[in-house]
Amino acid sequence: MRMLLRVEMPTEAANAAFKNGSFNQAMQDVMGKVRPEAAYFTTVNGCRGGYIIFDLDDVTKIPSIAEPLFMAMGAKLEFSPCFTPQELEQAAPDIQRAAQTYGK
Repeated sequence: MRMLLRVEMPTEAANAAFKNGSFNQAMQDVMGKVRPEAAYFTTVNGCRGGYIIFDLDDVTKIPSIAEPLFMAMGAKLEFSPCFTPQELEQAAPDIQRAAQTYGK
């Protein structure tokens, strides 16, 4: 399943991780595990952050992805399934059925 991982790193913790080298180690570890389709780094809520899109084939792998970021820099993470426009189009009949059944 394609996932969007939102990463927010508190400034002080990220600064410390840069200084002691754990930032690069954690990022390399995570990127090696997820082999991202895309990764963009920017600010998130005024802190260092980024968005990583990758395929997750087993939910039990989430801790191996999350823990390096939690431990190295106190990151806040959100894992969200995401769709391409083509995948959303494929889901349209199910969305329409739900709208007919539950919509007002």
